Amino acid sequence: MLPVAHSSVGPGDDLALAERCIAKDRSAQLELFQEHRARVHAILYRILGSNRDIEDLVQECFLEVFRSLPNFRGEAKLGTWISCICSRVAFAYISRRKPAHLDIDAASSLASDEQGSDEVASAREAARRLYLVLDKLDGHQRIAFALHVIDGRSMKEVATLTRASVVATKSRVWRARREVERHARRDPLLAGYLQAQETQV
Repeated sequence: MLPVAHSSVGPGDDLALAERCIAKDRSAQLELFQEHRARVHAILYRILGSNRDIEDLVQECFLEVFRSLPNFRGEAKLGTWISCICSRVAFAYISRRKPAHLDIDAASSLASDEQGSDEVASAREAARRLYLVLDKLDGHQRIAFALHVIDGRSMKEVATLTRASVVATKSRVWRARREVERHARRDPLLAGYLQAQETQV
């Protein structure tokens, strides 16, 4: 799983930071961006793979975050609330156009940390094949699968981030997994990669 910055502040601190941002406090806006940028980038990367639009989408997420801050009530952690917005931005991107295929040269962070060049090359190719399959999935299924299987989040957390029920989330993951496994039955490299991902969850 990619490292994600986790905030140690409590709900009151989250609300105070949000209020400062709403008041156009530039230092507060910079603090929020720096605190949560790694989280946003990681979620987008897990859902979309390495993609030429990723930095633009990070910016799009934060534009939406700052536009929506007046609606933040502190009922969830600010990081969770931002992650929900990130999932919605990713879904909108998937819906409006076909995501670019995974850049094989940038896929190493989806692979294991083994140093052997053969292992890294195999993992990159397997990741590329996985994202080729994910490109064809329904957006809801893709996001649920990516957050649960690739990013290692619980079904409950994925349901929260995608604003769906746990039952609907399980169904989406199952449908996506069934399609990915259908391809993996004919592709030992992809099958091995999926097995490694499941072991890490």
